[in-house]
Amino acid sequence: MTMKKRITASAALALLLAVGGCAVGPDFQKPEAPATRGYTAEPLPAQTTSAPGIAGEAQRFVEGQDVPAQWWRVFGSDALDELVASALRANPDLQAAQAALRAAQEGVAAQRGEALPKLDLQFTPTRQRVANPLASPAESGASLYTLHSAQLNISYVPDVFGANRRQVEALTAQADVQRFQREAVYITLTTNIVNAAIQEASLRAQCQATRDLIALSTQLLDITRRQHAAGQLGGIEVAAQESALAQAEAVLPGLEKQLAQQRHLLAVLGGRLPSEDVAPRFELASLVLPQELPLSLPSRLVEQRPDIRAAQAQLHAASAQVGVATAARLPSLTLTANVGSSALALSQLLGSGTGFWFIGGGLAQPIFHGGTLLHQQRAAEASYEQAAAQYRSTVLTAFQNTADTLQAIVSDAQTLRAAAAAESASRKSLGYARRQRELGAGGAAELILAQQTHQQAVSTLIQAQASRFTDAVALFQSLGGGWWNVAAADTPH
Repeated sequence: MTMKKRITASAALALLLAVGGCAVGPDFQKPEAPATRGYTAEPLPAQTTSAPGIAGEAQRFVEGQDVPAQWWRVFGSDALDELVASALRANPDLQAAQAALRAAQEGVAAQRGEALPKLDLQFTPTRQRVANPLASPAESGASLYTLHSAQLNISYVPDVFGANRRQVEALTAQADVQRFQREAVYITLTTNIVNAAIQEASLRAQCQATRDLIALSTQLLDITRRQHAAGQLGGIEVAAQESALAQAEAVLPGLEKQLAQQRHLLAVLGGRLPSEDVAPRFELASLVLPQELPLSLPSRLVEQRPDIRAAQAQLHAASAQVGVATAARLPSLTLTANVGSSALALSQLLGSGTGFWFIGGGLAQPIFHGGTLLHQQRAAEASYEQAAAQYRSTVLTAFQNTADTLQAIVSDAQTLRAAAAAESASRKSLGYARRQRELGAGGAAELILAQQTHQQAVSTLIQAQASRFTDAVALFQSLGGGWWNVAAADTPH
């Protein structure tokens, strides 16, 4: 090779390597976190109001405190801890999310292989007959012969403009989407279990309160009937008390139905059939309301929320697809080669003079595809704009969700305090009305009204207690559920 040819070849190789070191399309830039110092327009109070004695202690927000991986442990229930751990091992939704992540990761590995040369070994034995008017290719001149061919095929497509690198980038981002969707399933599963346990405890308390009311109404009905038999009361008072008892009894089946449904839900969340009963029976009194609540900085929320991280990864994938579509409009280079041997006898396949080889290359430049490639690039760019808008929407929704949860914690603490006061007052009123009724000094209407008022007050108080627990759960969920600390906590995941 002459010096001129060597210089030309070296320059071409250098140019090819230089071009191959870059990838067309935009380089992804991570979006900035929202420039805000708080979640609500008005500052949060230092702590919530309290209603001592009924799981209504004051709670305070600890700014910057991290969310623990096993956040459900703050409720102080060993039975709840065991139930969550069991569900994390057996829940099919979590297993499906894990499998989807593995599939996405394997897709990335497969795409990376496209950057390497492909080698295929081929062996072709054929039995052939040549027509008599034609010359036989066999050295013996026989028109019927067997030909054995073995060859190694090599092909390589240099990633000159980064099409494959952008595709790997896009698939890697899609794998990140699956990873954060798995984290979202993990958080949803744990919060659903804890909320179901809280709801079960609330319904069990409401059932017991209703049974107590039924027992009281039955007792008062007996008193009313005795007074009626003694001529002290008319039949209208008996009928009114019978109606009050029937109304109390009508409430219980609905509550028991909801309680059974919560038990079914807990079984299914744990990967079991509804017929496989869950051992723990939860009571509100067995749960501890956390006194300190973490409050992540707004700049950290975008890193902790799986939905935001998934939307960011989707934006990254859309950015890479712009590069893939751009590279499709540029020249592509293909290098091919094969080397092999052909012989009439298998034993001669590697003998002298049987070898052959081929080396070639091809350069293709799209010229006219009816506008397809151009419009595909424009579609990729529009998809990127769509992903960017969806990311901003996800961030706004996440901040709204967190703000709503914080406000609920503050407001529901006040609701519980008022509900506790109302229940205490209605209990005293019912006691007075009952005593007067037993002494024959009070009317049936006043007693029935006191019963109904107390029943509603008890139900409201129980639900208000449960709301404070579920508000705490919602806060842990809205702040990301602590998935980033799972490995350190050695949680089944």
